[in-house]
Amino acid sequence: MRRDIEFDAEGVTLRGWHYVPDGASGPVPTIVMAHGFSATKEMYLDRFAEAFAANGFAALVFDNRNFGASDGEPRQEIDPWQQVRDYRHAISYAITLPETDASRIGVWGSSYSGGHVIVVGAIDRRVKAVSAQVPLISGHRNARRIVRADFIKAVEGMFEADRAARYRGEAPAMIPVVDADPMAPSALPTADSNAWFTETGNTRAPSWKNEVTLRSVEMFWEYEPGAYLPYVSPTPLQIVVARDDHLTVSDLAIEGFESAREPKRLVILPGGHFDAYVAGFDGASGAALEWFTTHLA
Repeated sequence: MRRDIEFDAEGVTLRGWHYVPDGASGPVPTIVMAHGFSATKEMYLDRFAEAFAANGFAALVFDNRNFGASDGEPRQEIDPWQQVRDYRHAISYAITLPETDASRIGVWGSSYSGGHVIVVGAIDRRVKAVSAQVPLISGHRNARRIVRADFIKAVEGMFEADRAARYRGEAPAMIPVVDADPMAPSALPTADSNAWFTETGNTRAPSWKNEVTLRSVEMFWEYEPGAYLPYVSPTPLQIVVARDDHLTVSDLAIEGFESAREPKRLVILPGGHFDAYVAGFDGASGAALEWFTTHLA
């Protein structure tokens, strides 16, 4: 069963869905979920939540602030630390629901939010299990892997110009999330990013917009969720890596896993970053289900 929900996040209303297993009686373990960089909940999070609910878990799915159905200004701006705090607001809200077993809360995230759940797992002990799918580990190192070395100075110049303009009182500059031209400026400059966001936005999420503030990209470059990996323990942590991921590059995720402490598990799936949502969905959702069943059910 799915119903629409909304909750307060320190003055901003966030909206999403609450899934409860059919026939559930009494509180059940609950997974809190949000999407990655610029994506909205319609971009396949329903599939993961349905899989969790079919196996006895409630799922609370929400749109990040400034995106989709959630409120927040400026629109299309991604502040990773605010998104981390919103995961914690979502946990607080979930605990108020009669269907939630507050002693069995899990967090799931993918890509950018895969980095967020690592941070949440390290700092919020209400969380009893973490599953991070194709997670961002290091914004700075990852940026230097997906942006050509000879383009980095130009991008830094864009950041500086935007800061100067904002200081003068001008509106934040915007940049496309993806672009078909690999030489054009975009937040996620890979061909598979362009293909997935364009197709998924057209077919599943008409509210998705192909733009974010340039400041969002600068904050991406500053964000280091992997620094929290040693501190997730003793909360159980699973990292699911796509073997051929060149967006949140797989070798950085595997290296990050080595810095985490037990209990932990590494799952390496075939395919690229976006296969976990479609062609590789069964493997990705199955890994998360197995982890949450082991540690929450």
